[in-house]
Amino acid sequence: MLRLLQVQKEARLVQAPPSADERIDRLSRTIDLLVDNKRRISEAIHSDFGNRSSHTSLLADIAGSVVALKHARANLRHWMKPERRATTPRFFGWLGARAEVTYHPKGVVGIISPWNFPINLTFAPLAGVFAAGCTAILKPSERTPRTAELVADLVRNSFPESELSVVTGGEEIAASFARMEFDHILFTGSAATGRKVALAAAGNLVPTTLELGGKSPVIIGSSVKMVDAVRRIMAGKLVNAGQMCLAPDYLVVPRERRTEFVACAKSVVAQMYPSIKKNPDYTNLIDERHHSRLRSLLEDAASKGAEVMEINPANEDFSDPGCRKIPPTLVLDPSAAMSVMNEEIFGPILPVVAYSSVSEAIEILRRLPRPLGLYYFGKLSFEERMFLTNLSGGVTINDVSQHVAMEDLPFGGIGASGMGNYHGVDGFRTFSHARAVYRQTSLDVGASLRPPYGPGFGKLLDRLLAK
Repeated sequence: MLRLLQVQKEARLVQAPPSADERIDRLSRTIDLLVDNKRRISEAIHSDFGNRSSHTSLLADIAGSVVALKHARANLRHWMKPERRATTPRFFGWLGARAEVTYHPKGVVGIISPWNFPINLTFAPLAGVFAAGCTAILKPSERTPRTAELVADLVRNSFPESELSVVTGGEEIAASFARMEFDHILFTGSAATGRKVALAAAGNLVPTTLELGGKSPVIIGSSVKMVDAVRRIMAGKLVNAGQMCLAPDYLVVPRERRTEFVACAKSVVAQMYPSIKKNPDYTNLIDERHHSRLRSLLEDAASKGAEVMEINPANEDFSDPGCRKIPPTLVLDPSAAMSVMNEEIFGPILPVVAYSSVSEAIEILRRLPRPLGLYYFGKLSFEERMFLTNLSGGVTINDVSQHVAMEDLPFGGIGASGMGNYHGVDGFRTFSHARAVYRQTSLDVGASLRPPYGPGFGKLLDRLLAK
């Protein structure tokens, strides 16, 4: 790892910052890598999960990455242009002074990516990295080893080590990776691991972008057409069997409409997944450890009085050893004492909390740390404004998770759900150093600021200090 970092740092020292054409070439080679190998990639992910919907892999992992890379390729020339700023005081500009911001590559970026979307969360960040003129070293998750090895092989065949390289390995390798003297680190994963990465990076004063998770709530307003909302909510919840940082984590619904929500959820799930156990479109949980953790959440909720309701259209038996699927499961009337309301779920389990007033619903939201996403369904503007006073990383209205697909919007968390953002121009800026450049006018405008101080200095102070 240290050798790879040194190779990229030395290349930066001896080479000029890459031109727009060179950056476009790197982006194009990344797109080619993904498109030309889409079947191999999908098969590797499927093998790592035991069963991973090929449609999910092709859409979310591969196409999602390609869209981000194409967006950067189409826009980077515009992003690279110096940005004019006003002088202070403004009349300096009238005298010929100029102020601008120029964007320069930070250098070598370390990307630590998770297992749940092992391609998208590894390659989509390269849109901003390459657009900014940086190079990168990738550290994919050890929980998807076949995908990680394939990524390493494909990158070796498409890029010199001085532009892009890959390291594989377990937690010890990841910990050492986070302690390296990168110019920026992007980490996507759990809040607990994100804290460790931030602490490790702080030792070298390496700036970090942390994309974490949290309990992203869905709020159903009083004006919603229930069946339309539930179609979108359950579709978003069950992508990758709920193993997604932006998946709806819990739902709050008007008390008088809870029964309607449950009925719609059963109907919608039956339409999407008439069977589950051998359905190739219903993804496995990543491993037995994760499966056991989710089962323990359900057992804890049931033991503390919640109603646990499986949606199992074909009445299949999921108790077989080795079966790593859990059917969509509602946890009705959970309490704050239950683990399912305190931990990020990351699976096909949806707690449903009833509320009697908007103020009660807002209080439910405020009990938990700021989430990565917040989703409101409804048509009442005053209600929307009240719910959106709660801070979150991003918001989707009348759908779930879709703000992440908008390449011109920043993607990132706040507080416990992360820090910093990327995607589109915001990714370009995250991996760039925004450098202030000031060109002074040929007139000696600073003469009155130098000793000996005369009447002109006093007049200037009076003007600056005027209220």
